[in-house]
Amino acid sequence: MTPACVADYRELARRRIPGVLFDYIDGGSYAEETLRRNTADFQDIALRQRVMKDVSQISLSTELFGQSLSMPVVLSPIGMAGMYARRGEVQAMRAAKAAGVPMCLSSLSICDVAEVTRDGGAAPWYQLYVIKDRGYMEALLQRVTELGSPVVALTVDLPVPGARYRDVRSGLFGATTPFVGLQRAWDGITHPDWLIDVMLNGGPHTFGNIAPAIPEAKGVMEFWPWVTRNFDATLTWKDIDWVRQHWKGPLIIKGILDAEDALEAARIGVDGIVVSNHGGRQLDGVLSGIRALPPIAEAVGDELTVLMDGGVRSGLDVVKALASGAKGCFLGRAWAYALAAKGEQGVAHVLSIIRQEMMMAMALTGCTDVRQAGREMLA
Repeated sequence: MTPACVADYRELARRRIPGVLFDYIDGGSYAEETLRRNTADFQDIALRQRVMKDVSQISLSTELFGQSLSMPVVLSPIGMAGMYARRGEVQAMRAAKAAGVPMCLSSLSICDVAEVTRDGGAAPWYQLYVIKDRGYMEALLQRVTELGSPVVALTVDLPVPGARYRDVRSGLFGATTPFVGLQRAWDGITHPDWLIDVMLNGGPHTFGNIAPAIPEAKGVMEFWPWVTRNFDATLTWKDIDWVRQHWKGPLIIKGILDAEDALEAARIGVDGIVVSNHGGRQLDGVLSGIRALPPIAEAVGDELTVLMDGGVRSGLDVVKALASGAKGCFLGRAWAYALAAKGEQGVAHVLSIIRQEMMMAMALTGCTDVRQAGREMLA
């Protein structure tokens, strides 16, 4: 199959990687109601088709936090991407750099930030989870600063991990049946391309950014229980001052879903927010990102830069988000599926698809510059 869209890459990923990993990428929390809303609510938004306008020259270029982008898209932080393809975060960074867009590296990446910077060709944005060991966090922020990361995205919607039933059933981070070891082995053997690419040639398989904090752990399965026990559930708005002490560059908060929290972020003086429900992987039953976006964007106005994620599967979705008040979109599963299916080539292709779809949507709504996209584009 020649993939034509993100949905095609999802199917290719499902075939290529073990089911236990596909469920981790694809799944959400609880009954996955919010996961479904994230995409369904985009489909409910109607654009205004406009005609007889000169759309011969369309610009997708924009600027975020002093960085020039070829289009208003950022690769969202995805945990364990190095388990989907060999040194997966490096491959994704190369594709993002070639496309002229940033990548935001997960704290829970397999490749650490130094490797991604060195082998990916540029320093990524860095997504920060705060763990209880503040001394280690201080050292991590110092490393991110020295490597030249342009932006830090503090993720605030994971004081405790969500209940992800698919991962429980698959035994991803703990045995749930006496045969889970055999199940995992069979899962790998029956996906030989992935087995050779990742398991045999893609190591080491650790959470690279936090590995120094737990030197006794030898692999992802040993890291995960430690990680879940050490998320800092005491994190409050007062801790923004602590982050600011150790990070002097642009700071955005990822995980805002309520206008009151957005206004508090503006009051404290962060540079931006990402309207997000963690891809439907945390609290189920909350608003989709695209439904939460308009009142948040209206509430904060120009006080800070508003981005969004959740359910973005096409360039058409990006245009709808821009029209609804965002200045850009984080792409999550869209690039994860592509990486799992075809590595760097897949991520590069998905970004080109997103670009082409945006160009078409802009032309048919009569908008020639993404920086001018607004609510007048919505029916």
